Amino acid sequence: MEKKCRIALFGECMIELRGEMFGTMQQTFGGDTLNTAVYLARLGADSGIQVSYATQLGTDAFSDMMVKAWTKEGIDTRMVRRVEGKMPGLYTIQVDDSGERTFYYWRDMSAAKDFFVGQEHNSLLEQNIDNLDVLYYSGISLAVLPDSGRETLFELGDRLRKRGGKVFFDNNYRPRVWRGDPRTKEWYDRAFASSDLTLITLEDNAALYGLDEESALAHAYSLPCDEVVVKRGADPTLIRIRGQEPIMVPTFRVDKVVDTTGAGDSFAGGYLAARLAGQPPEVAGRYGNKLASIVVQYPGAIIPQAAMPVFFFG
Repeated sequence: MEKKCRIALFGECMIELRGEMFGTMQQTFGGDTLNTAVYLARLGADSGIQVSYATQLGTDAFSDMMVKAWTKEGIDTRMVRRVEGKMPGLYTIQVDDSGERTFYYWRDMSAAKDFFVGQEHNSLLEQNIDNLDVLYYSGISLAVLPDSGRETLFELGDRLRKRGGKVFFDNNYRPRVWRGDPRTKEWYDRAFASSDLTLITLEDNAALYGLDEESALAHAYSLPCDEVVVKRGADPTLIRIRGQEPIMVPTFRVDKVVDTTGAGDSFAGGYLAARLAGQPPEVAGRYGNKLASIVVQYPGAIIPQAAMPVFFFG
């Protein structure tokens, strides 16, 4: 099928260890933008959406397996930079009886943070930016980069927008990753100001700006982005299109939540697959919420292919 839309998602993917502490643990991988890339690739292939992932990995066996798995999912990996001597970061995850998670990270030596180091003016993103329609990144993508890398990412987004492309941003805010950076709010303000579509987890927005829920929602609605999607857990999703009244999209009831890992990432994949295929916001919101409701019933961020819902985007 002719490719209708070429989107690159930039970020970090880490080795994940899940299971009993000091007991049996399962190895897999995960990362917010990578999780979204997988779901977008699964849902968007029939609509002509080509999904690329941009990151940096090592030349180790773990990195080899990651790239092999992503390729199998239909993700273009030509923007995955491989550097000898580098390794992916590592995290462990513990899940309680309600499906809520506790993470422990070892990411100081993560390869992804050096994606632009030594190639600021010839990065794999820069080499391909003129062939893209959309660039997607998250608050975690920004957090793992040094200041120079953040500036380069903004420059590439501006370059894409100047020729008619779009930038999508997910606010995923993790204080631990930002490590008290005094410019954190400034970086977020710049990301919001330079994006066409923003996905906002309301709880994260409130924590970042020190706001109550009502004020955090007002802040989200005030952003300059053309399209703002506000995720509120089990509460209805809110979508604000510039110049229109907000749309409320109900979520789906789940009898038992097994693991909330990847819920927001899968929502993003479902929502964007529908929007990039030409569906209206309210339809895209339903697709995103439906996929997220299935994902939380499985352990891990990425569910088996057989568990995927069937969506018809037209």
